[in-house]
Amino acid sequence: MAWRVIATEGGLWHVDPAAERRASARQWQLMLSFRAVQGTADPDRFWAPYPLQSVSKGTLFAQAETIRDDELRKLVSDFVT
Repeated sequence: MAWRVIATEGGLWHVDPAAERRASARQWQLMLSFRAVQGTADPDRFWAPYPLQSVSKGTLFAQAETIRDDELRKLVSDFVT
């Protein structure tokens, strides 16, 4: 089940959050997974970093809940076009 479903001119996208922490880093970085489920998007899936970080994964995911849908649409359009 997708965390969010975003409709764009290019189709419908499932968006899922993930937390990534590099070996030498203290903080978790928010990463977003985008998967096209309708339309003719090329590519049909991609990962994008989002500028949120936290020492706690729980806090990071709570912060992710504040991301507006229009910000997610912009990420799709920036990557796909």
